[in-house]
Amino acid sequence: MIIIKTEKEIDLMRQAGKIVAETLLLVEKKVKPGVTTAELDRIAEEFITKHGAKPSFKGLYGFPASLCISVNEQVVHGIPGGYVLKDGDIISVDCGAEINGFHGDAARTFAVGEISEEARRLITVTEESFFKGVEAAVIGNRLSDISHNIQKHVEANGFSVVRDFVGHGIGRTVHEDPEVPNFGRPGRGPKLVTGMALAIEPMVNIGTYRVKTAGDDWTVITADKSLSAHYENTVVILPDGPEILTLIK
Repeated sequence: MIIIKTEKEIDLMRQAGKIVAETLLLVEKKVKPGVTTAELDRIAEEFITKHGAKPSFKGLYGFPASLCISVNEQVVHGIPGGYVLKDGDIISVDCGAEINGFHGDAARTFAVGEISEEARRLITVTEESFFKGVEAAVIGNRLSDISHNIQKHVEANGFSVVRDFVGHGIGRTVHEDPEVPNFGRPGRGPKLVTGMALAIEPMVNIGTYRVKTAGDDWTVITADKSLSAHYENTVVILPDGPEILTLIK
């Protein structure tokens, strides 16, 4: 069931979204060679809790950390730990925060030092594909219009869209209906209406779209070990167009 948010609930989600956005900006400043992923997780958790919120992911389905941090060929759900970032890495950081009963969720992929031109283009195209999707996030369109726009942009640039993991509704829980795929034909799925809140999150690979889960039962990696990037925001459908709650204006 898709839960439609009231104006008051959307305002509460704006508060959660702002904390998520600020956390990701802080983490971005700390990303550099020599830093461990565990240190980034600690910084994020301290910031979130200092602002009266809770990390959405810590304990969710048993996940052990506040951030999902996925490096290079890792797609999503990487567990922060002792890995030391090095020059040339790319790092995807997925962050959620809950305050006053509502969640925000967003992800970014950052460069560590100097990265390859192909890696930089991957990050750029992944972010662009999100905004292509948001262009279709308007009242009267259908959910798969978002999905189709994302896939079209990614594949036009020679990359592939992960299919085993998708975006989702969001609100009082991190994961609500509906699922939001990053691929598919247009004109399908539920109609978009005022008050729908969606976490739209393209996950894009340089090589095959196929993925597998690592031995820790959490970390998802590309099947061919090619690089992967992730870009996500919490978006609410409004009469005058979509509002992105996890970007600082």
